Amino acid sequence: MLKMFETEAKFKKSSRIILILVLFITGFLAFQIKNLLFDYDFEKFFPANDEETEFFFNYRQKFESDNDFLLIAIENKTGIFDKKFLKNLEKYSSNLKNIKNVESVTSILDQKQLFVYPGGLSASVPYLDSNFNKLKEDSVRIYNNKELINTFIAKDGESVCLLLKHTDYISKNKSDKLIKNIEILNKKFSFDRIRIAGKTIGQKYYVDKMSFEMSLFMGLSFILIILFLYIAFKSLWGVLLPQVVIIFAMLWIMGLMGLFHEPINLILVTLPSIMFVVSMSDVIHFVSRYLDALRFTGKKYESILITFKEVGMSTFLTSLTTAIGFYSLYFVNVQPIQIFGIITGTGVIVAFLLTISLLPVLIYLSPNPKFILKPKNLEGHFWKKYLTTSFIVILKNRKKALFFSFVVFIVSLLGTYMIDTDNYLMDDLKDGEELKKDFNFLDDHYGGVRPFELAITIKDTSKTVWDKEVLQEVDKLENYCEKVYGAKIKLSLVQILRLFNKASNSGDPNFAVLPTSQRKINQVRKPIRLLNKGKFYHQIIDSSETVFRVSGSIPDWGNHKVNDKNVKLKKFISENINASLIKVNITGTAHLFDKNIRYLSHSLVLGLLISIIIVAFIMGILYKSISMTLISIIPNILPLVIIAGIMGFAGIDLKVSTSIIFVIAFGIAVDDTIHFLGKFKLELNKGRSKIYALKRAYLTTGKAMILTTLILCAGFLLLILSSFLGTFYMGLLLCITLFAALIFDLTLLPVLILLFYKPKKKEIVIPNNTIV
Repeated sequence: MLKMFETEAKFKKSSRIILILVLFITGFLAFQIKNLLFDYDFEKFFPANDEETEFFFNYRQKFESDNDFLLIAIENKTGIFDKKFLKNLEKYSSNLKNIKNVESVTSILDQKQLFVYPGGLSASVPYLDSNFNKLKEDSVRIYNNKELINTFIAKDGESVCLLLKHTDYISKNKSDKLIKNIEILNKKFSFDRIRIAGKTIGQKYYVDKMSFEMSLFMGLSFILIILFLYIAFKSLWGVLLPQVVIIFAMLWIMGLMGLFHEPINLILVTLPSIMFVVSMSDVIHFVSRYLDALRFTGKKYESILITFKEVGMSTFLTSLTTAIGFYSLYFVNVQPIQIFGIITGTGVIVAFLLTISLLPVLIYLSPNPKFILKPKNLEGHFWKKYLTTSFIVILKNRKKALFFSFVVFIVSLLGTYMIDTDNYLMDDLKDGEELKKDFNFLDDHYGGVRPFELAITIKDTSKTVWDKEVLQEVDKLENYCEKVYGAKIKLSLVQILRLFNKASNSGDPNFAVLPTSQRKINQVRKPIRLLNKGKFYHQIIDSSETVFRVSGSIPDWGNHKVNDKNVKLKKFISENINASLIKVNITGTAHLFDKNIRYLSHSLVLGLLISIIIVAFIMGILYKSISMTLISIIPNILPLVIIAGIMGFAGIDLKVSTSIIFVIAFGIAVDDTIHFLGKFKLELNKGRSKIYALKRAYLTTGKAMILTTLILCAGFLLLILSSFLGTFYMGLLLCITLFAALIFDLTLLPVLILLFYKPKKKEIVIPNNTIV
């Protein structure tokens, strides 16, 4: 790159080549954006390369997905035992069954009370009369069978629940069509309210929101950048040229995603805002220095050359450290976060390459801005006046700056001990969102949408799932899960055996227990195998009859509470279940989704440490000074402690979306420190005294630091408009972190340099015409 600056003629020739090349690449990548897709797959948030994840995928192949269903709650405020309501419900259920990719619809309408008579004869009687003429008697029978309550009808009698089982692992397009067809059907019925919860509707809702918000953030970021560029440079030139670089950078990274078929996930919805504001940082530093040089030289080529020499290295280092911050997310053992880190880190590098290649070319080939202050007009200029005053005040109050920083650090440190790690299925949605209300309703009335899954493996090879000793152990386990843990068991061999035992005793609820003899168990083996044409058997028992499942649901209690209950469950298993007979594994999609939260602390600490070590290493090489290395790190660690403290005091949980803030914030916050120290070192190399070099660095980089921080904060604040709480907190907390980093860079950093850094003396002759 430096060779193109050897002469103006060579630079002019190279400029045309670079412009043509950049335009060609931009056109090609812009065309690839058409391949860009949106993705919201919960399973990608499972811990990668994890033993429990591998176990679950193998386990699921034996049975079926634990998450491919919809719960549909239909309300009737005057009570569900109403003939007109039930007739409409019957029609609705029948129409649901005819929708493509719907495998079954189960409701109170389909449930039958089973009776088994001596000799193996059996009969079943519907809980509801086919013409709904005996509703009073039927309602009494239904409420006497506890397995129906909060499974098919609510305890308050104001709603019913339909379990819709759709095709396993259904594609995004098919699931969207399924939800659309259900929504069309819903409009044909005048129920008081229909609530739907499940993975399929959650996926559609999230993807639609992601698509809308990405377009919104892109448009708002574009407007915001135009506004700030005009305020900063007060000319059309200052708006258009940087905008071209920023837009091209965005086109490149999104085009690369389309080219490699990498979809936009829930976290990547913030990409436009991040790319716009991060790209802006380098552009503003470059353009600000160019305009300062142009005021003195009046010549484009010389001003570009000076700018490149003075901020080129700093711009490279800031881009490198920001990219490292994003790339360090690779150490988080969750695929969407790893992808987010790689893509945004690559986006930062792309923005840097365009800044140092395309921006100088555009500046050279375009007319100079009309609005530009001459050197003689700079003495009373706003920025110089107030930055000079600020610098003097800080130097006069060094002890106060140190004391204030120390107090803020201690208070924030106390807040960090209050941070909790928790996660909910609908955690990322604000309370007012309709989908969240529907999920909460089903949590409260029907045992929840969150899957609860136990895998039972028989360790004694002489036994099968039908042996009484095995079933008695599982019976103990299920009783604990229902009565102590709080799970709603909906599918298990023990449960169906209890129902058959009750049916053998004239439907007496007191006999809804596991049969006490092996003979009674053997008597119902064949009927259970044939139940629902054999489908039920294959849903819960594998072909070898040595592995079976206990499946149900729990309310969305949150990761913290579920983890606490799981610890107690494991303790119960170790103390009360015969380990030589069966092995119990807690598994399922929700369990694995929870597990990644426990990875975050270790993974993020590792990623953050790597970022800090690399930045410290860069500073160590640049200054060849341990003291300067520590000085450069301190003002950028303090904002991280502050943000952790705020999260603790405000009760903001550490989760997937909020956890990545720390590594992102450090990577971006350190940029201003690097620009400041880069200018400081440049002045020292010219033979300036420490205090003079410090002043020049403060006045020269101060304006760009303030402008870039304001733009970054304003850009990230746009994210608070998001419907997703994770995105909301990311925007708010990043904004606070970057603002805190700016304050410390303008107050604590100069004081630390002045008190603790001792530069080596150099005898350098300074030419009279040196541009400062």
